[in-house]
Amino acid sequence: MSSRVASKSSAIPAAQAVAAPALLTPALLLFVSGAAALVYQVLWIKQLSLVVGVEVYAITAGISAFFAGLALGGWLFGRWADRLQQPVLLYAGLEVLVAVLGVSATVAMSLAAAPFAWLQQQVGVLAWVLPFALVGLPAVLMGGTLPVLVRSLTTDPGQLGKAGGQLYAANTAGAIAGTLLAGFVLIAALGVRGSALAAAMLNLLAAAGALWFQRQRIALAQAPAHPHRDKAHDRLALWLYSIAGGVALGYEVVWSQSIVQFMSTRTYAFAVVLATYLTGLFLGSLLLARRVDRIRDPWGVFGLLIAGAGLIALLEIALLGRWLVLAQSVAEGWMLSLGASELLGMSTRFAVAALSIVFVPTLLLGAAFPLALHLSVGREQVGRDVGAVVAFNTLGGIIGVMLCGFVLIPLLGLVRTLGLLAIVAAGVGYFAVRKGHHVKKGRRQAVVALGLLSVAVALLTPMDKLASLLPGARNGTLAFYEEGRGGTVAVVTQGRGQKAFQRLYIQGVSNTGDAMPSLRYMRIQALLPLLIHSGEPRSALVIGFGTGITAGALTRYPGLEHRVVAELLPSVVKAAPLFKGNFNAAADPSVDVRLRDGRQELLRSPQTYDLITLEPPPPSAAGVVNLYSRDFYQLAASRLQKQGLVAQWLPLPTQNIDDSRSLVRSFLDVFPYATLWTSEFHEMLLVGSLQPIELDAAIINRRFQQDSVRSTLQDVGIGSAAALMATWVTDRAGLERFAANALPVTDDQPRIEYAPWVRAKEISRVLPALLDLHIAPPLVNADAGFVERMNVHQQRLMQFYRASLHAYDGDRDAWARDIREVMSGDSGNPYYRWFVGE
Repeated sequence: MSSRVASKSSAIPAAQAVAAPALLTPALLLFVSGAAALVYQVLWIKQLSLVVGVEVYAITAGISAFFAGLALGGWLFGRWADRLQQPVLLYAGLEVLVAVLGVSATVAMSLAAAPFAWLQQQVGVLAWVLPFALVGLPAVLMGGTLPVLVRSLTTDPGQLGKAGGQLYAANTAGAIAGTLLAGFVLIAALGVRGSALAAAMLNLLAAAGALWFQRQRIALAQAPAHPHRDKAHDRLALWLYSIAGGVALGYEVVWSQSIVQFMSTRTYAFAVVLATYLTGLFLGSLLLARRVDRIRDPWGVFGLLIAGAGLIALLEIALLGRWLVLAQSVAEGWMLSLGASELLGMSTRFAVAALSIVFVPTLLLGAAFPLALHLSVGREQVGRDVGAVVAFNTLGGIIGVMLCGFVLIPLLGLVRTLGLLAIVAAGVGYFAVRKGHHVKKGRRQAVVALGLLSVAVALLTPMDKLASLLPGARNGTLAFYEEGRGGTVAVVTQGRGQKAFQRLYIQGVSNTGDAMPSLRYMRIQALLPLLIHSGEPRSALVIGFGTGITAGALTRYPGLEHRVVAELLPSVVKAAPLFKGNFNAAADPSVDVRLRDGRQELLRSPQTYDLITLEPPPPSAAGVVNLYSRDFYQLAASRLQKQGLVAQWLPLPTQNIDDSRSLVRSFLDVFPYATLWTSEFHEMLLVGSLQPIELDAAIINRRFQQDSVRSTLQDVGIGSAAALMATWVTDRAGLERFAANALPVTDDQPRIEYAPWVRAKEISRVLPALLDLHIAPPLVNADAGFVERMNVHQQRLMQFYRASLHAYDGDRDAWARDIREVMSGDSGNPYYRWFVGE
């Protein structure tokens, strides 16, 4: 996608050489157009996850519709432009239509999730016509802008390499601006629909600029005849550039999985990587465009660029090591020393990783574009030929994404896939230098050498290279590692002795584990809502399998008849036996594990539940906020039985306190009856319902006394029903005070995903603010002894939290004093003992 979003071409007055002033206006138009295109791209990829799910096949297929639209548009409108006297008017019309359809598609996709799910039930695979049409139709128009503008500006193929490369660079520079605008400014400030309107204004600005440019131009004289070029070379260049497009997009798939462990799951990180990718294309095209028409051996240079990009992409992964983490830390520290914000400091850290892995190969690939134009575009049908360059490269990109994501990575792994791509790139280079008429012998030998080096590096690089670089792998033991569709999954054994535990890494980023704190909050996440349920719960849905501890806890509640888990990655379920405390949930026949995005599970299945418990990644992670939005809670509420409950995990240190207020506001906007519980020092639990939640102490105690329930909670420090009720914090009134006038998180305003960087020790701000909301739980049928025991447990738990806050602040004396008092009152509690040792 990136290589297309930055490509439109050239301008000359009559037979004269293309002068810089003649290119200035079209370059500005393409800058603006490129910025708009990337804003739409970011928005549509985000929306596709809501329409078809974040499952990798669905997203890739949806993005392929965008690519296919670009390719079709380039081919169709390129041919049409060759028949027009004033093709610049067509260009202006296309920009206007992109504005209209771009906004319309954005609005339609925000409403398309339910219709798409219904269509899938009715017509199966034909339902994909809906997202394909929504994404593909505006993309067809975008694809047409390149050849139409090129045709309107020149008929001299001798100048296309230079002019086309410069305009490609201008369009790519706009794409960089659009990427950063969308990721850092527009969505956070305007929301999804507002950002689409902003992009449409850019399209309209480009259309107006094109009309002004047309009025200022002097009528062009007929360009002089030029010798007919070798059409065999033209066709070969197209095919080779198509394969190069597949290699380039294949790199992007591999990079997306291999770079994350040096980055973050925040949207800002992915915006920086995409901007770096585009910057490489921009600089490569700009640098070579200045001299492309003077190169005597264009085939040789083209071959070296493609083959070199493949080898360097492979070498950069093969040479990865701790040096990159150190370089990131130095760069971030330097930026912060200049007084920059934490967000800018972290973005600098992201940029170092992206520059080290992504930049150089894309620099070489960008330089190949003006050469492809120089070799491929004929004298008589400029629009058609430029459209063919775009179409072939884009179609190659589609094939590259499909093959890498669905076949090569699951079959060969990331390192071997990258090695194969490098060998294919060397093959492209070899065919190029073999067919060129004036290729120097040294260049042919160099391309062969690059190919042989690619083979050698691919064979010598360990397949588990990336696994060995996981943050936890240096001080732990790799217990499980699998590279598959949708991401890499690893399990690392960390800690020693009694504190040894397993930690789950997805895409190189730590997600959760089976240490005592995790065991505690996940078991509470499952069992507390069942114990306080006002009816007799028979069915439950867990969104997010993770370590399987939450799902396993459901198997310990005898009254449940239906236990369903929605999990996106098969490898996560495969790794489940390695985690302790999940009661082998993955193999339990009473647990129905459905490999599907949780939101799509609710959309596609009419099944209703007594409990829906949610434990996705933190809300600041890219693509996850839509499981914390008001729209999602409305969907979940529609799948509840009459007295059903929704239990939402609320992490405390992963977002600033203002963002936590927005998360709570989203929950309160849907559930009129809402309560807050503390499940562990670092997390809390929101429990909401459409019906009143009655805390009947007698019923809760009876349910707790079931052997399997009691033992499961006792293992994590909840020794009685009174101790469980001691985790109560507040009701809706308290949550209203906390949320105050915060704006909710919605699908259109995913504000948490674009929130400022989390402040250091944020838990020391948000935890006390939430605990200050504490009121006595509205228990019924509770005798004085139960209340007294509950209060004792609550006071001890609060003292433990105070001790932990002292530890965060570095006050070891205060920590030691408070924790001694906690242990003197409950020395056998396994939760407290985990923090102080045996």
